[in-house]
Amino acid sequence: MEILNLKSPAILDQWRTFLEQILRAYAELPYRYGEISTYLVISQDRNHFLLMHEGWESQHRIHGCLVHAEIRNQKVWIHYDGIEGGITEELVELGIPKDHIVLAFHAPEIRQYTGYAVS
Repeated sequence: MEILNLKSPAILDQWRTFLEQILRAYAELPYRYGEISTYLVISQDRNHFLLMHEGWESQHRIHGCLVHAEIRNQKVWIHYDGIEGGITEELVELGIPKDHIVLAFHAPEIRQYTGYAVS
């Protein structure tokens, strides 16, 4: 069995590709009500990934972040995940180890009970 070098730039680039692939698929889903656009924002260094909603639903303005993920210290940090069911299991299914995913939306003292990385 091959041991992965999780600090390898190639592995981190693969994780970036996974994040982009997952979030792009959600960005392409049509919004059910109103004139809402969903788009993916990726930082120039490809370490921050934001899935955003923007538009109008009747007379109500819609604007906000659905997902914010980051590659930091050889881990995937999920800062916010507003997707029903979340993207975490999709990342695991693609091969990112649970101990390299931080559920940053949980307080640090709670993370030890999640089955994922603490920091």
